[in-house]
Amino acid sequence: MSDLNALAEQIAERLKTRGETIAVAESSAGGLISAALLAVPGASAYFLGGAVVYTRQARRALLSIPDAAMKGIRSASEPYAALAARTVKDQHGATWGLSETGATGPSGNRYGDPAGHACIGVAGPSERVLTLETGSSDRRANMQAFAAKALATLLEALGR
Repeated sequence: MSDLNALAEQIAERLKTRGETIAVAESSAGGLISAALLAVPGASAYFLGGAVVYTRQARRALLSIPDAAMKGIRSASEPYAALAARTVKDQHGATWGLSETGATGPSGNRYGDPAGHACIGVAGPSERVLTLETGSSDRRANMQAFAAKALATLLEALGR
């Protein structure tokens, strides 16, 4: 968690300095992204909220993304990561939205993605979407890797 904390501290400093805010929708990282951001003292100045959106029911209830909006989009994909990031940002009225969706392991998901597959989305003044493939089936290691990549991607989007 120390790598996550170091990234979160840099993110917190930039967000607080700019008066910007963040909302998070994560899945396979299981709350690690939000936990890292909330572990920084003064998090209430920039962290508006987050959710672990692990199932279709959670997507509907927590992000209010109906099945119709998912036509042609599947979970654990770049289009879904971008949609989730935009949606959580808009729902919270945040400057930034950050999302993660993937397959931690030890096996892949029902869409055919292998363990270690994740998609990250950042929505805000600068936008990013990417796919991470760790090549590992280690569930805990993948959770850490997904969270670290999400935070690093947000930090990159924030710039200097």
